[in-house]
Amino acid sequence: VQLQASGGGLVQAGGSLRLSCAASGRTFSTYAMGWFRQAPGKEREFVAAISWSGGKTYYADSVKGRFTISRDNAKNTVYLQMNSLRPEDTAVYYCGQRLNAYYAATSNSADFRSWGQGTQVTVSS
Repeated sequence: VQLQASGGGLVQAGGSLRLSCAASGRTFSTYAMGWFRQAPGKEREFVAAISWSGGKTYYADSVKGRFTISRDNAKNTVYLQMNSLRPEDTAVYYCGQRLNAYYAATSNSADFRSWGQGTQVTVSS
């Protein structure tokens, strides 16, 4: 599978962005998906994940209440709506696909694959 993330950019604190991640392949709907981010000098960290059906979502405490993950299986796309952005949200955001079909989403990056090139999000204060 190939994943293409887009939608990043420069935004002021308090602003919003919507990230998209388009996936190739015909079995997108059978895999949980996740968003992770990596700031300079830091390790990749979990942001949000969604089950293969879209019925369950998971968030890091740092983004809970501000970010919303969703998916459109007909379009092979997963989204991350980011509101009330803060300077500490600045990072490259990556989407990943769960290694195994029909497995539950997790917050562990080792359970995901096919990160793609990521999309830069910069939040100015």
